[in-house]
Amino acid sequence: MKKLTLTYLSTALALLSTTAMAKNPLFEDVFTADPAALVHEDRVYLYTGHDQAPNNDRFFEMHDWLAFSSTDMVNWQRHGAIMKATDFKWAKGDAWASHMVEKDGTFYFYTTVRHKDNKPGFAIGVATSESPTGPFKDALGHALITNDMTTHTDNDWDDIDPAIHIEDNGDAYMFFGNLVPKYVKLKDNMLELDGDIKVIDIPNFTEALWVHKKDDNYYLSYACEFPEKICYAMSKSIHGPWQYKGILNEIAGNSETNHQSIIEYRGQSYFIYHTGAVPPKNGKPSGGRFRRSVAIDPLFYNDDGSLKRVIMTTEGVSAVK
Repeated sequence: MKKLTLTYLSTALALLSTTAMAKNPLFEDVFTADPAALVHEDRVYLYTGHDQAPNNDRFFEMHDWLAFSSTDMVNWQRHGAIMKATDFKWAKGDAWASHMVEKDGTFYFYTTVRHKDNKPGFAIGVATSESPTGPFKDALGHALITNDMTTHTDNDWDDIDPAIHIEDNGDAYMFFGNLVPKYVKLKDNMLELDGDIKVIDIPNFTEALWVHKKDDNYYLSYACEFPEKICYAMSKSIHGPWQYKGILNEIAGNSETNHQSIIEYRGQSYFIYHTGAVPPKNGKPSGGRFRRSVAIDPLFYNDDGSLKRVIMTTEGVSAVK
């Protein structure tokens, strides 16, 4: 009987280990926000902002960007801070949303920072490295996009949240903006604009553009309205027109903002986002509007190519085999 019991216990433990689940949020000891994920050499790299506001009644306080990586979407290796906002010498701070892409062996880190006073407002910079975890250095010595390059709104934060999409033929496009969604083609060197900045026609746009492609469909997801949901549109071309398809993800409780990243890894699609759901624990502060945390749930497609509504969970995703 003892041998049978031990065999049963071993089998049960083996089953539990093969169906390991993550938890949402992913990390409870550090506040993470604005996720951007990259699949490279069969590994997922997750880049996040780093909320450090002492209280949830103050504004965002963000000084650097963090990196994590995983081969099963459940266990994450921490790589620490890969850059500070002030590593861009022309910036005075505010490490807002970012996006990492790789092209021809170089990793390009596009990100939002606040420009110094000679060019006030938020700007987009780009840093490069030969490794997905750095070290990264300012590739230009100046901003790629400055606030004075667009005049669509009076906001000085209307050029934020860069997201890069690289076509199969190597053409690269940067999507960005707040209140007015915009995109622009990049030159082959990924460091210069190749043409005019264009406005995208989609409803209820707030911020956080993200483009991904599956089969012959392009998907443009974004934070819509306020408090923010995630909405999406579809097209057969990177240039649109975009057909609005509705809400993809509801308000992410205890956070007025949301910011999504969508990837496919080992045959499964994932929706990565942030909430304010970290509870107070052992005297540590709770999450909230200015202390957000990244979470992951599965993403599924309907037969017609449209996206199923993402259901936020506390259990998270299963470990990838």
